Parts: sequence; C-alpha cells; structure tokens
Amino acid sequence: MNALSHSYADLSSRAYTTSGWSVAEIVSVLLDSGWAWAGLAVAVGWLVRRAGESRPAASAQGGAAAGALALLAATAAYSIVDTIRSGGQIPWYESEPPIWWVASVVFGAPLGAIGARVRQPGAIGLLARLTVPVGAAVQMVVLPPGRNEVVETIGKTIVWTVAATSIGLVVVHFLLVERRRRFLAAAESP
Repeated sequence: MNALSHSYADLSSRAYTTSGWSVAEIVSVLLDSGWAWAGLAVAVGWLVRRAGESRPAASAQGGAAAGALALLAATAAYSIVDTIRSGGQIPWYESEPPIWWVASVVFGAPLGAIGARVRQPGAIGLLARLTVPVGAAVQMVVLPPGRNEVVETIGKTIVWTVAATSIGLVVVHFLLVERRRRFLAAAESP
C-alpha cells in the first residue's frame, strides 16, 4: 500500500503535501499504524487458542509464540516488499532497523497471549477484547497518522469511529452475557 499510495502522490507539490490525500494513502496510513500491528498479533493469538480449545494452557503459550512469529513475519514481508520496490540495493533483512525485529518479539508475545484470552469469560476476556480498540484510540491521541492535517483528520476520524463502535459492541455483549449468566445461576440455585 505504501508503494501504491506514493505512486499517486505528488510530494514535490506544496498543495499536495499540505492538503492532498488519496484513498490509497489513507489505507496505507491505517495499515502502517501500531494498533494494526498489535491487532495482527492479538488476532493470531486468538486463532491459535481457538484451534487448541481442547488444551487451553498449551494454546495460551502458543498464542504468545504465534503473536511474536506473526509480527516477525509481517516485518519480514514488509522488508522484502520494500526491498523489491526500491530496486533491491540492500538485503531485505537489513532494510528495517533492528528495533522492529526486537519489537516484534517483545510486543508480539504479550499481544498474542492477550489474543489467546479473548474468548475467556469475565473481566480478563473483556480486557483482552478491548485491547486493540482502546490502543487504537490512544494512538490517535499520542501519535496520529498522516503527513498533513487532512490525512491526519481522516485517519483519526476513521480510527476513532471504528474504535468507539467496537468498544461499545464489546461492552454491550459483555453486559448481556453477564446478565444471562447471573440469571441462569439464580435459576439453578435453590
């Protein structure tokens, strides 16, 4: 998406750099955000846990490993595509600073473990389900996306809207499940 968005950008034009935007650039900015990478690790952790439902302890550890491996694979894929796009002057594994390789493991493992807890009932599951949307909303305050005010505003609006909707849906679902659980527990007790 970076290559596609830059192919339509006239970065030598003052008007484009101060107020121009394209759909490809918005998609690129959203995919190249920390919350999107965190979401990948959480989603892979959830998938590993889902596949290993019969062995919860092993699948929780597997979620952590899978989260780190997913971010390593994403970093490698990004590096390979970036190297090909730039004409391959440097080896793909040297195109990204080492901090991204380290960050893939340091952040990928806990995020994968969080993903493995997404289906867990109670407060732990609720916090796990809220990790990515809350992280996305916080990132828009701390480190908003984009190279100009227009791209930043569009990116923040999209992320905040999706994050708020996701948080609302997660909390409402949690409250409905908890109410149903309490009702069934009260009906079963003498």
